[in-house]
Amino acid sequence: MSEVVLIDTTIFLNVINVPGLNQDREDVFNEFEARIKRGDHFLLPMATIWESGNHISRLSSGARRREFARVLADQVNMALNGEVPFRATHFPDRNEFHKWLEAFPDAAMRNKSEEKPNEGTSLADHSIIMEWERTVSQNPSRIVGIWSLDVDLRAFRSEPDI
Repeated sequence: MSEVVLIDTTIFLNVINVPGLNQDREDVFNEFEARIKRGDHFLLPMATIWESGNHISRLSSGARRREFARVLADQVNMALNGEVPFRATHFPDRNEFHKWLEAFPDAAMRNKSEEKPNEGTSLADHSIIMEWERTVSQNPSRIVGIWSLDVDLRAFRSEPDI
C-alpha cells in the first residue's frame, strides 16, 4: 500500500547532496527508489525547506553555498509547482501558525525521546509534526509517515482507518 510521506531535513539534504550532510545518500536513494515504485506520495514541509537552507548557508565557501542554494531553490520551485517527486505541504496561515506557536512551549519542555532525555522538540520538528497531524486527518485511509534519519521523527506513522 502506498504511503503519504513527509520528507525531513535529514533526507532532503541527502537528496540534494549537500556536502558533509549527505553521508547516507546511497541508502536514501535506494529507499527513495523503492518508495517511488510502491507509489508513495512525497511532501516537502516548510520546516525542511528552511532548515536545509540554514545548513547550506554554513558551507565553507560562497561558491558552494550558491551552488547548493540554487539546487535547493530549483527543487523547492518544482515542489511548489506540483512537479514530482515532491509537492510542498500546505503553508500555515497566520492563525494556524499562531496555534503552533502556542503549543510549542509544551513541546520544547517535554523530553524529545527516551534516547534524548535532555532535548526537547525544536520549533522546526514541532511544525513538521503539526503538518503530519494535519496530513493524517486529511488521509484517514492511508498510512502517513515522516521519513527521517532522526529516530524521534521516524516514529510518527499513522495506521489507516479500515
